[in-house]
Amino acid sequence: MHDLVLRGGSVLTDNGVRHTDIGIADGRIEAIGPDLGDAKESIECHGAWIGPGFVDIHAHLREPGQEWKEDIASGTAAAAAGGYTAVVAMPNTDPPIDSGHLARYIADEARRSQNAEVVSAGCITLGRAGERMAHIDELWDAGVRIFTDDGDTVQNASVLRTAMEYVSQLGGVVSQHAMDADLSASGYMHEGAVSSRLGMYGIPREADNVIIARDIALAGMTGVRYHVQHLSTAEGVALVAAARGDGVEITAEVTPHHLMFDHEDVRSTDSNFKMMPPLRDPRDTTALIEGLRSGVIDAVATDHAPHAATEKDVPFEHAMAGVTGLEWAGAVVNGVAALDQVEFFDRMSVAPARIAGFADQGKPLTPGVCANIVVFDPESVWVPASTVSKSVNAPYFGRELTGRVKTTIFRGDITHAIR
Repeated sequence: MHDLVLRGGSVLTDNGVRHTDIGIADGRIEAIGPDLGDAKESIECHGAWIGPGFVDIHAHLREPGQEWKEDIASGTAAAAAGGYTAVVAMPNTDPPIDSGHLARYIADEARRSQNAEVVSAGCITLGRAGERMAHIDELWDAGVRIFTDDGDTVQNASVLRTAMEYVSQLGGVVSQHAMDADLSASGYMHEGAVSSRLGMYGIPREADNVIIARDIALAGMTGVRYHVQHLSTAEGVALVAAARGDGVEITAEVTPHHLMFDHEDVRSTDSNFKMMPPLRDPRDTTALIEGLRSGVIDAVATDHAPHAATEKDVPFEHAMAGVTGLEWAGAVVNGVAALDQVEFFDRMSVAPARIAGFADQGKPLTPGVCANIVVFDPESVWVPASTVSKSVNAPYFGRELTGRVKTTIFRGDITHAIR
C-alpha cells in the first residue's frame, strides 16, 4: 500500500506530460500509472499540474543576524506554501556567509525545519567588502556551489576575475548582483518619466547593463559559469542572448515582481514597490516576459527579501529595498507569462535546480526519484490576504492572481496543502 497517492493530475514525467496517478512511499515515488489502488492517504488532483517542487535560487532567509525579519524556519514555511522544495539562501546575513562553518549552519537549521532543502550561497569576497576573496575552498567543502556578494556588486574587476578563475576550476557558479555602484548610488527608482514627475532621483538602466557587459567579458576570459541575478532591462536580456550565442556559459534569472509590475506602479510611492534593481519601463517588462518565454532567461527566482514594518512603513526614499515573494511566484508567473506545463516547470523547477546543482530536485517525475513534488492548479483564481512569513512587505496582497499551489510534498511528506 502506498503512503500517498496523487490522483488524476497532469503529471510531468520523464516521458512527457501524462494524465495519471502517482504513488509515494518511503519518501520516494513508487509508481506512476492509472488506478494505483489503495493508499493511506489520497489527494484528488483533477485539473492540476503535478511536477517537481519549485526551486528558488535566490532568497533571503535573514538568518543569522536578522531573525526579526525572517528566519530559516519561517522562510522555509513560506517556501513550502509557495510550492518550493529547495531554496538557495543568499549570504548577505550578519555575519556574511564567507566561510564554511557558516554555510553548514544554514544547512543544519534547514534540516531541523523539515520544510525544504536549503543550501547557502557563499560570498565572493570576505565580508562582502569587495576587496579580498572569501574562503572559497571552505565554502565549497561545505556544499556551496553558487558564489555571490548579492546586495552589492563586486565592483573591482581584478578581484572578480581572480574569483571567477578560482570558481571555474572548482566547477561552481559566480552569480552577480549586476548594478554599477556609482550609477545607482543616489537613486531610489527607475530613471524615467515617472521619477521625473515624482521629483525622485532615478537609476538608469545602464547601471545594470554596463556591469552585465563587463562580467560577460570576464566570464568569457575565465570560462566560469556566470549567472545574472534579477534581470531588469531589455538590453540585459539581449546581452545574455548574445553571450550565449558566443559560447559563454551564462544563465539568468528574473523575479516575479519584475514580470508583473513596472515603474508606473511606483507613482503610488508605496514602498512595497521599492526594490533593487528597480521596477523599470513597460518595454523592459515586455522584454523580460518574452525572454522567459523564449528560454533566454533560464529561471524564475523570487529574491524573497523580508523587511520589518519599521523599515518599510516610512517615506519611499528611506525605505529598505526588497519584497517578499516565495508564496506567490508560481501564480505570478502563470498569470503573466502564459507558459505551458513543460515550460512552467522548466523555469520554476528544472532549470534552477540544474544551475544550483541540486541532486534530488527539479527532476521530471519517475519511479525511484525523491518525492519532491508540487500540485499546482493553473486555473484557480484567488486573492492573497495573508502570509506565513514573518514580514508582510509584498505588493501582491489584495490583487487577483491566477494559479495556486494546492499541495507541496518534500521528501514524501506534505508540507503545505489546501483541501
